[in-house]
Parts: sequence; C-alpha cells; structure tokens
Amino acid sequence: MEQSVEIMKGIQKGLLIWYPFQEEKNVLYFGKENDVIAEMLQENSLKVTFASREQVYDKSWRERYYKRFTYIIAIETLEKCEEPRQFLYNLQEVLEENGHMLLGMNNRFGIRYFCGDRDPYTERNFDGVENYRRAYSTKEDFFCGRCYSDVEIKQILKDAGWQYYRFFSVLSDLKNPNFIFAEDYLPNEDLANRVFPTYHFPDTVFLEEETLYESLIENGLFHKMANAFLIECSFSGSYSTVSHITSSMERGKEKALLTIIDRSGIVKKKAIYKEGQQHLEKLVEHGLDLQRHGISVVDMKMENGACVMPYYKSEVGQIYLKRLLKTDKKKFLETLDHFRDLILQSSEIVKMDEGDGEGALLRKGYYDMVPLNSFYENGTFVFYDQEFCREYFPANAILTRMITTFYAGNNELQKIISAEELFDRYGLTKRLDYWIKLEREFLAELRKEKVLRNYHSSCRCNYELIHSNRQRLNYSVDEYQRRFVDIFHNLSTRKLIIFGSGKFAKKFIELYSKEYAVYAIVDNKEEAWGQEINGIVIQPPAILNKLQNGEYKVLICIKNYLSVMKQLDTMGITEYSIFDSGKEYPRMKRSTTIKNDEKNNEIKSKKYHVGYIAGVFDLFHVGHLNLLRRAKEQCNYLIVGVVTDEGVRKYKGTEPFVSFDERIELVRACQYVDEAVEIPLNYGGTRDAYRLYHFDCQFSGSDYIDNPDWLSDKEFLEKCGAEMVFFPYTQSTSSTKLKAIIEKKLI
Repeated sequence: MEQSVEIMKGIQKGLLIWYPFQEEKNVLYFGKENDVIAEMLQENSLKVTFASREQVYDKSWRERYYKRFTYIIAIETLEKCEEPRQFLYNLQEVLEENGHMLLGMNNRFGIRYFCGDRDPYTERNFDGVENYRRAYSTKEDFFCGRCYSDVEIKQILKDAGWQYYRFFSVLSDLKNPNFIFAEDYLPNEDLANRVFPTYHFPDTVFLEEETLYESLIENGLFHKMANAFLIECSFSGSYSTVSHITSSMERGKEKALLTIIDRSGIVKKKAIYKEGQQHLEKLVEHGLDLQRHGISVVDMKMENGACVMPYYKSEVGQIYLKRLLKTDKKKFLETLDHFRDLILQSSEIVKMDEGDGEGALLRKGYYDMVPLNSFYENGTFVFYDQEFCREYFPANAILTRMITTFYAGNNELQKIISAEELFDRYGLTKRLDYWIKLEREFLAELRKEKVLRNYHSSCRCNYELIHSNRQRLNYSVDEYQRRFVDIFHNLSTRKLIIFGSGKFAKKFIELYSKEYAVYAIVDNKEEAWGQEINGIVIQPPAILNKLQNGEYKVLICIKNYLSVMKQLDTMGITEYSIFDSGKEYPRMKRSTTIKNDEKNNEIKSKKYHVGYIAGVFDLFHVGHLNLLRRAKEQCNYLIVGVVTDEGVRKYKGTEPFVSFDERIELVRACQYVDEAVEIPLNYGGTRDAYRLYHFDCQFSGSDYIDNPDWLSDKEFLEKCGAEMVFFPYTQSTSSTKLKAIIEKKLI
C-alpha cells in the first residue's frame, strides 16, 4: 500500500517536475501544504507560500505580497472561480515582472467527455460539452466549478490583461500527466499504444479514447480536444523551451524516467529519482552494444547526468508499418521480415532455431526492440529507448512482442493480415501462450500493475464495460432489456443453442452450462465444424432450420454480434439474445434453505445472508473446518467453491492428493456448508464468483490480507455493496504441512 501511494504521488508530480524552476525562488501555490504538487515544489528548493482563491480578491493581501513571486501555480483553481477574470487580473499585482504563472485546467471539449466520462464538477454526462446550459441555470443551483475550452480560456486571459501565454495539451489528464505536448507540437508516434486513458467516472465510458487520437491529429483536433491544458503565462512572452514531455512515473523509483524534447532539437532523458540513474546509464550501454552488432541506434551520450540525443523527424517505425500494411501487403511482409532479421542480429545466437517452436536463444535479448521504439529511415529501422535487456533470452519472445505491440489498439489492421498469420509466419504458434505470458509478466512488473491495481480500477476503463455501455446506446429500453438483460428468459421451456465457439462461448459454457444445459453449438466458421466444446459438437447454423420456432432460443456469444443478428433476422429467427461477457446476470432461482434448521432468531442475528469461500480443500483438516465454522457463524447461507484438479495444476503448479470429486463431497458433507460448487477453471476469481452468486460477503484466510490482487477484489466487492472478511489461519495445521509429512514418510 505504501509503495502504491508513493507511485501515485509520483505520477501527479509529472505535471510540473520537468519545468525549469529556479531554486530558492518564491512560489505562490493555490492548494494545501500536503498536496503532491506542493511537495514537489519544496523538493525543488522553492519557497512556497500557500493561498486560497478568496485571498486574491483581498486588496490588503495583494499589497502585502506585491511583486513578490517568481512563480504562481494554480491547478484546477480557475474552474472554481465565479469571477475568473478578476481572479487573474488581481494575480498580476503579486507576480514579478520576469515571473511565470502556470495554470492547470480541464478542457470542456476534452475527448474523454465525448467518450462518456462525466463532468468533474456537475458529475453528469455532457454538461461541459453543452456549455453547462442545463447546469447552474437557476438561483438554486450551487456553483462548484466548470470547465472551459481553449478559446474561452484564451479570451479570459486576454480580458484579464494577460497577453502572453503558451498552451500545453495534457494526456491523459492533470492527475495522470504521462504526456504533455506544446501547442505547436504534434505527436509523431502511435499514441494508441502509449496512452492509458483515465476518467473521473470510468463506469459510464462507451468509446475507446486511445483509438481516436490518430484521427484527431489528422483532422487538426488533437490540441482542441485535449483532456486538459497546462498554460504558461508571462508579462514578456518568455517561456520554457520545452516542446514535449513523456513521464514514466508509474514504474517506480528505479525505472522512472522523464523524456524532454527541446525546441533546439535536443532530446534529454533524465532519471527522476537517484535510484534510477543506473537504469539510465544502462540505456546508453545497450545502445552501444546494439551498434556493435550492426543495429542502427539513435546516438546517445551521458551529459550532466542526463542521456542526450538528437531529435529525429523521421516516421516512427510503427506508423510506417501501419501505412505500409494498408497500401502494400507484400512490401509490408518483406519489411517485417527485415525487422525480424534485425532482432536476430541484435546479439550472439547461443542456440539456433531447431524448428521445435523454441526458436533461437539470444545471448542478450532486447525486449523492447519493437516497431513502436524505432524510426524508419533510409530503408531500415533506427532504434531508441532500449532500456530492457535479459540474458539468454528467446528471440521468439521478442518476435511475439513485435507483433502484439503492432496490433495493440489497431484492431482494424487484423482485417488485412491477422496477427495469427504473422505468428505462424515466424514459427511462434506452437508456444504462443508462453511467449504472451512472458510479455504480460514483463509489462505487469514494469507498469506496477499489481501494486497500482486499486488505483487503476478507480480511474481506468474495463474494455468489456465499454462494450456493454456502447451496446445500450443502440437500442430502445425494451429491446435492450429483451436482447441483453433477460437472456435466460424462456430457457426453462426452450432448447438453448449457443451461436459462436470462441472466448465468449467458452466463458458462458464454463460459467452457466450447469444451470442452463446447452442443446447445441453453431458457428459460421467451417473450420470449427466437428470440433467440440465440453463434449458438444460445433455445427453449421443450417441446423436451426430443422427446428421449430418456439422450440429453442439462440444465445449469441460473439463480440461482434451485429452480423449474426442480421443473419438470424434473415432466417426468420426472432427468439435470440446476446451474451455480454462483462455483464452480471441473475442466476437461476435457487433454494437457500439452510442445511441444519437453525432457529429463526439465530438466523436474523447473523451479519450476512449469503457468504462465499473459495479453496482447494486438499487433505481436509481442522484448519479448513475452523475457516468454514467461522464463516457460517457470520452468514445464514454458506456457499463454498472448490477448485478442480485442473485448476490446482494450473494455478498452484502442483498435483492435489485428493481428487476433486472426493474433495467437493467432503466439503459438501460438512455441517457448516449449505452448498458446495465447482469453481470454473478460467473464471474462478472473486469478481466472477460474485457475478454468479451475488453473495453478501466473501471469507478468506488472513495470508491474503496484504495481497494487492485480493485488496483490489475487496474494493470491487465494496463497490457492489458486498464485503470481504479475512480470518486467521490455524497455524498448527495446513495442507502444505500435511503433504510434506506424507512425502517424508513415503521417502
């Protein structure tokens, strides 16, 4: 928890940590002493005076601080002023002649609001976009703030007497300022792969913001629709010389870097913390090593503690390849083959590719050697940002990353050449799951995803939720209810036919098929016909013509369901619904009859109605018994999920001593357990369990109490109105200890 707080504070500091403040100068800061920005200013040896908005309107206060400050900093302050022009006009009295004022402001035309985010002040959709015509319209409406557009901000500044100002666009927002672009600078990289959008209210978002940046740039709207602005103002027209800043504060102290592009054509990388200086120096070493192997790398050198390099105007390799794929598939493949060859050339090959799916083994593997981190110039790729190197690393892992980063955020490219075709082309398919697992582990560690899970869940979007929200926009209330909500309607009297055989279909079958028996699976893909899912053969849709209307119901389990809906309409099939893998559905009505006829007054006195526990319960012992007993003491009806044998192998990496069938029977026989259920293999987490059982509380052993994943799930349950309670384990006994004793005796 401590680490996550430090990283989150670091992320917010990225808004101004790059600014060339002069030490020992006076700063007027609108905020509190414990604010993150205030902390950053003091760390930079600045003398900070704290003020409130109200003080600025006080003439005696202004006279007291007349021309005293070199810097004025107001973040999300102007939006809360009912008289912003007067506020800015008054501030001129307290700023030195050569001073600078820095304003951080949200943009009411920010792309986030068109994607479904709510206004931060009214907490409603589209109020800012409509210029607040539905808000603050009566005397009774309490003003708490409003956003402005860039044109409005510029007019306010001019009206207040500020003639010189420079705008920076901030992505994702003021609290997550990973990318800052001067108004005269446009990105030349693929932002869909770089930016992770954040929101005030992520639950209402219905568009993938990151996929829109390219179009905004092409249509001259990038700066107009930035989510936030940082505005540098002065009396003389003097500004910082910075054009662009990228910060990677979320990586933690050892890897957090600032990349600063200066108008002079120089790019500097700086370690934000002293702990990261060695990582920065390694970057230069890696570049020299790649050059020794004939790889073109942007020239770099260490200078005054920073890594300095020239600014390249060439097209980023990722963008070049995207354009090439759309115009010349043959040349695209030839160029990608060349990229593959560069990866194999980047280090000594200590083990050749033997055609067994393992690929070549490199003496040094540069894991970020992907098109996203290169320029295309003079018929080859020139690499930069090669921070990460692993000894004796499989080339196939880097090749997989080459492909996955290319398609990330660019799904439309799959229609031309699919990622699967490229995986096959480079011999990656046989062990693809492993290569992708390596990439996920690398990125999760780099981005501190486990540490920041709670933070990310509070401000980032779940893509399944975006998909669900977008669905609702396309239908009337009644049709949406019928097609997407009441998907189990009539299944008690109809045969259930699943349309689709991919991830959505497999998820539905794994989660719900025990309650809703699947009669048949159909799919339009001929290559899938004859294959099986859970013993059910996949068949062509033509079999639907052999059934009578009213005899069956079709459940579409495909992400892009529109074409299937039209297909069913054409076939005259009207009774169908669409399964949304990210949605919660009520289960079939179940009996929650309590096993041991407890007295009514005892039942009413318990804190929770339905409780849930998940576990393996191998070599059932007194520790398990104590856990179940404590849980039952707090709930009327206790559901216990038991991990399957395959689940134990997959997630625990071990073999259970007792088989699943026997383990679940032992749990079922316990007097404290009202219902024992099988945990689905791939959907056994807290969130999936809650969607299935809608319990009031999940109980767990105390060894998970500080686990970031479990703490994130705890927060999820609390948002849903449920709870998570941790019980101390019985220290004297555990399945692990019993197994060790058994194995020792067997030896």
